[in-house]
Amino acid sequence: MLVADFSRILAGPYATMLLADLGADVIKVEGPGGDDTRTWMPPTRDGVSTYYLGINRNKRSIALDLRLDDDLAAAQALAARADVMIENFKPGGLARFGLDYTAVAAANPGVVYASISGFGAGTGAALPGYDLMVQAISGLMSLTGDPDGPPFRAGISVFDVMAGMHASVGILAALHHRTATGAGQHVEVNLLSSALSGLVNHSSGYVAGGTVPFRMGNAHPSLFPYEPLPTADGDLIVIAGNDGQFRKLCAVLGCEELLDDPRFQRNQDRTAHREALRPLLVRRLAGKGKDEWFAELMAAGVPCAPINTIDGGVAMATSLGLEPVVEAGAVPGIRNPITLSATPPRYELPPPGLDEHGEEIRQWLKS
Repeated sequence: MLVADFSRILAGPYATMLLADLGADVIKVEGPGGDDTRTWMPPTRDGVSTYYLGINRNKRSIALDLRLDDDLAAAQALAARADVMIENFKPGGLARFGLDYTAVAAANPGVVYASISGFGAGTGAALPGYDLMVQAISGLMSLTGDPDGPPFRAGISVFDVMAGMHASVGILAALHHRTATGAGQHVEVNLLSSALSGLVNHSSGYVAGGTVPFRMGNAHPSLFPYEPLPTADGDLIVIAGNDGQFRKLCAVLGCEELLDDPRFQRNQDRTAHREALRPLLVRRLAGKGKDEWFAELMAAGVPCAPINTIDGGVAMATSLGLEPVVEAGAVPGIRNPITLSATPPRYELPPPGLDEHGEEIRQWLKS
């Protein structure tokens, strides 16, 4: 499967890397200056942005200036041969180059053409699609941070990543349809729609229940405990996702008397009376350190977790046998999260240099 990748930054390149890992031949089309993320540094590896490295393995690169006749002809020829074309220009931005869906589909009726935008192709078409804007507009920032503090952005570009995943799912669905019918189609994804879908219980709480949620720090609106709680030497995430887990928690902490208190018997009761229950749990947790509690609670079947930095997260995934780090060429990265028994992901090509494969691709397009 040939993917002509006219996207840049994060959402599109993440989608095409997922597809490339799963076997697609992805040709990354870059402008003369290259993908913007090539310059987003630090950090770096051997002088190359690790941001760029993290979302561009298993691809070949060709640099094309669409304002030049020969380069535009090469881009159009690539689109005409592609099984999938993906782009994240402003809606309508490729029409003047004859690379919009209508033009590409006229020459390549079976193409699956995926467009990623910030706010759709209608009234919001002119708005730039930056993840931080969507975090603000969608309401996510109103949910993030201390209750009495300012709103915060998430620590990652969460909706770029989410839109990339949605795009890859849409592409695969469209390819399945093409297998059955022979017809391609236009797949459209926008960051704001991905955000509202990804807000799940919060957006559902509003549209189905009329409740507008606000930030609660690390607390959960519908569960307690489900947050960091202090121990003798630091915080530990403690979770009682159901009544059975709460019973186990009380058994390990030696506070089974709480199970007889009507305020704490059911999840909705504990959630309603969290301010009364929290200090009772904290008093028990103060007797030991977080590592000791982690071992005891996990052994008893009570979900809990240390609060790691990224290195600790990678180390724990490694200790669990998840093999989180792979190498494409000599460049380490995080493995594709999908495990397939018959067609596992591949890690054959390192993230390409700008126009690294330009000449071979140009010769192939002429053949």
